[in-house]
Amino acid sequence: MLLSRTARHLTRRARTLSAWAGVPAAPADPIVGLNQTFADDPSTTKVLLGVGAYRDDAGKPYVLPSIREAESRVVNGNPNHEYAAITGDAEFVKLSLEFAYGPDSAPLQEGRVAAAQVLSGTGGLRVCAQLIERLPRLTGSSQKPVCYMPEPTWGNHAKVFQDAGVEVRRYRYLDSNTKTTLDYEGMKEDLLGAEAGSTILLHACAHNPTGVDPSPDQWRDLSAALKKTDLQLFFDCAYQGFASGDAEADAVALRSFVEDGHQILLCQSYAKNFGLYGERVGALSAVCSSTEEKAALESQLKAIIRPMYSSPPIHGARIVKEVLGDATLRAQWTGECKEMANRIQEMRSLLREGLAEAGSTKDWSHITDQIGMFAYTGLSKEQVQKMRDESAVYCTLDGRISVAGLNRDNVAYVAAAIHAVSK
Repeated sequence: MLLSRTARHLTRRARTLSAWAGVPAAPADPIVGLNQTFADDPSTTKVLLGVGAYRDDAGKPYVLPSIREAESRVVNGNPNHEYAAITGDAEFVKLSLEFAYGPDSAPLQEGRVAAAQVLSGTGGLRVCAQLIERLPRLTGSSQKPVCYMPEPTWGNHAKVFQDAGVEVRRYRYLDSNTKTTLDYEGMKEDLLGAEAGSTILLHACAHNPTGVDPSPDQWRDLSAALKKTDLQLFFDCAYQGFASGDAEADAVALRSFVEDGHQILLCQSYAKNFGLYGERVGALSAVCSSTEEKAALESQLKAIIRPMYSSPPIHGARIVKEVLGDATLRAQWTGECKEMANRIQEMRSLLREGLAEAGSTKDWSHITDQIGMFAYTGLSKEQVQKMRDESAVYCTLDGRISVAGLNRDNVAYVAAAIHAVSK
């Protein structure tokens, strides 16, 4: 039967409509969006303090000389470009575990740590979240997958877990009065009251976004208290060596929990401490009770990774392996990492001094008490926006600044801008 003219018109019109015609635009990522807003700002004095990447004192991206040397060795070694195994480069994984847990760690010595190379921190988080989502079905449990996260935490944490089908809940972290110091008692109370069988996300060091960490004594107290619960502890370790300049000191929390007998999950990233941001290098591991349990869990990690991205990239892992596996190169990296940490700490001191010189009478001691790349200033959303509008100083709306974005040329200007909106 011939179609009428109207029917033919409607058919043609339907064919020209895009399949994506009704898809709305997603909200911009708060960090990526901030970078674009900064780029579009014509100000000649603008300062960007949002990006979570190290910058040298000239405000430029920095490649560690030890990493340059390691990369040269890798390239000159004429490696092939074959696929890695699903769980990545085995030697890289071994060295990563020793780096985090310590080479003398009992679970490592006993061969009961399941592990895989993953796509830096975010990729490791997603694989872990997917594992947590599957665990009830794998074990025949009726427990719903739940993960408790500090309030606040890194902005991508909740999104990663929620997209994997894990319910996200919060526990207290910052003191509600100061907004710049730890509410340890509130944190402990919330964790001890968490639903049994849930996962607890902990920042191993240099908490993002606040730079506020529990003290060693508080970590030990928390470990002892949580031993009495049925909770799965998950450490996100993105700053080992970069936080204090001492990789051993930065691993104290997770190592003490393992020594106390916790079967932790651990996500490691080599973006910040090795400056390998775009190489996407990381490792995910889980302390198990036996070698049999390790083998079963690793098989489940493979079952998650294979349909997700099949296998990880190899270049960055080879660089990390070269550094961690060579005593001379590792010593060089240790010194360079210490230099980065020291520069950040110097900028904290100069910012605090600059605020006093600008005329601020407020207590800014939290700026130097906090640790790592980020500082939680205590500025409100309104103050952050005002500082952006009046001085073209850009940070995230929660008042978090990347201290690595400060240098000797802009720190006084930033201090004056902060004072102008906070006095």
